[in-house]
Amino acid sequence: MNFTGKTIWITGASSGIGKAVSLELSKENVHLILSGRNENALMEVGELCEKNGSSVQIIPFDLGDEKSVENAAKKVLESGLKIDALYQFGGLSHRTFVSETPLFVDRQIFEINYFGTIILTKAILPEMIKNGGGHLAVTTSLVGKFGFPYRSAYSAAKQALHGFFESLRAENVKNNVKVSIIIPGRIKTNISSNSLNKEGKPRRITDESLEKGMSVESAAKKIIRQLGNQKKEIPVGGKEMIMLPIRRFFPRLFYYMAARVKPL
Repeated sequence: MNFTGKTIWITGASSGIGKAVSLELSKENVHLILSGRNENALMEVGELCEKNGSSVQIIPFDLGDEKSVENAAKKVLESGLKIDALYQFGGLSHRTFVSETPLFVDRQIFEINYFGTIILTKAILPEMIKNGGGHLAVTTSLVGKFGFPYRSAYSAAKQALHGFFESLRAENVKNNVKVSIIIPGRIKTNISSNSLNKEGKPRRITDESLEKGMSVESAAKKIIRQLGNQKKEIPVGGKEMIMLPIRRFFPRLFYYMAARVKPL
């Protein structure tokens, strides 16, 4: 896919991978719709994108608030813009044992990572079909491919996204709607610092493993290259990605390794 001249909506654009992808795509002379909760941060990203030669529209909303998501979608659709692509990067994690995770944390993780994401997708999809097709991309996780300690709700929500978007893809081949599932491993973002503890509050601690992870700039370049090819799955990360073939071909080894992960 040639990005030039396309209208691309990016969520989670105020920080992390979403921000890096926005900045990289802005070099392609596109029209960007940037969304996230932090409007000031979005404005800063938008200014940088405009300096790269792209036009920008800022649409802040809260991914965990159904009405907020619906209102944002309504605003964009009523503007008359043809959405060529919707790339979703917003999300929230946690670091808690199953036995210590209160249900409200599970619900919050699902509201943001799963329901908020599919609400926006469902709002945009009919118009995308009407316009002859488009490209949807959703960010899951390495632990969206298998369960992993201290991330039960996060892993479950990300696995749910795989099921949803693979179903959507199969249903819409005839409608020319392409679907890419981005699968990040250890990328140097603030996701671990923002992840919730057992009280449902941000931990404000960065995982040591993430400090050694791939930079968001390198991840963004790889993601955009694969989005341009409309790849169905886009794994991106470092040596930790070896867990994908280990889980698939050597499940006993995977179970052995997973059971020995130490609390962060």
